[in-house]
Amino acid sequence: MPPSSNAPEPRPGPLAGLRIVELPAFVAAPLAGMTLAQLGAEVIRIDPLRGGMDQHRWPRTGDGASLYWASLNKGKRSVALPLDTPEGQRAAADIICAAGEGGGIVVTNLPARGLLSYDLLSARRPDLIMMRLLGNHDGSPAVDYSVNCASGFPHATGATEAPVNHVLPAWDIAAGLYLTTGLLAAERRRQATGEGQEVTLALSDVMLATVGNLGYLADVQINGVSREPVGNALYGAFGRDFATSDGRSVMVVAITTRQFDALGRATGLTGKLRLAGELVDADLTTEGGRYAARHALAAVLEPWFAARTLAEVRAAFAGSGALWGPYQTFRQLVAEDERCSPDNPMFSWIEQPGIGTYLAPGSPLSFSRDPVPPARPAPALGADTQDVLAAAGQAR
Repeated sequence: MPPSSNAPEPRPGPLAGLRIVELPAFVAAPLAGMTLAQLGAEVIRIDPLRGGMDQHRWPRTGDGASLYWASLNKGKRSVALPLDTPEGQRAAADIICAAGEGGGIVVTNLPARGLLSYDLLSARRPDLIMMRLLGNHDGSPAVDYSVNCASGFPHATGATEAPVNHVLPAWDIAAGLYLTTGLLAAERRRQATGEGQEVTLALSDVMLATVGNLGYLADVQINGVSREPVGNALYGAFGRDFATSDGRSVMVVAITTRQFDALGRATGLTGKLRLAGELVDADLTTEGGRYAARHALAAVLEPWFAARTLAEVRAAFAGSGALWGPYQTFRQLVAEDERCSPDNPMFSWIEQPGIGTYLAPGSPLSFSRDPVPPARPAPALGADTQDVLAAAGQAR
């Protein structure tokens, strides 16, 4: 058994004192647990003896260690149990239901059955909180890609009516953060009443809520229209990509009139941009007018960017108030972006067992009164099994 990796010494952070058990896989549930661990909670991940379904997901190192798994499980403790046996399930239940204020909280996106069902766990610990992620609200399975394809966004992405998938697992990420919100809401109620509860969240409902909250469901029902694909243009305002003379690309955004005026000053094209708006009879003082004139405005701006390198664009825009950013590969992000560096207090160097040393993010939140702990490495699978079982009264 490897040594304990993240022993429960007192940890700083606004969630210090909370003890959360995970039974997770893939993105949403592990992200929820890591988010809470980064704010000071003790988070114990329980996996089968050979690891969960996400133990070896890409990206991986050359010798097969999962960078994905290590990155989503930073700062946790790891327990490995034979969860396919009654003995393993009983040990997991003991860990979940262990006595202590701040404990009795479980997060899972796996089927909660048998000894790990909410009914049996809450019978042992009435103040138990179970935060459970479903695929669809009826309990049928779904994953990010099977939800995203139905969301309407792939048909609004790209430049044609053919659907285009994006590679960001947006619904998993949003669901993970919803899980943390639901858990903290249930824990707040438990503090007030002493009562636990089961809280469920469906991945497809996260998608539907988001589409509705952004106005696209109402747009269909009220206006009878569906957002069209507009390539890299910003829908409803002015913004799009431009190529530079050295083969790079930048995104320029001007949502407000002040931002649009700053773009004109930074490029020296204020007069020509106004003339372009007049030629297409667009009111450039409104978002909708700038969107309607987007092609004319882009025609004015394209030669300016094409005549300059990325460095020259950066110099011209520095301190101007104009909104822009360079398109970057992951490699360029690491090599070129000063925000992705040790100068950003969110980052710290970690030594990840079996992988090596690299710069890793902690919590993006910063509290004026509660210091947030720096990034901590992910545990080796099962590194904390004996310590956690002993604390739960199950040492063997």
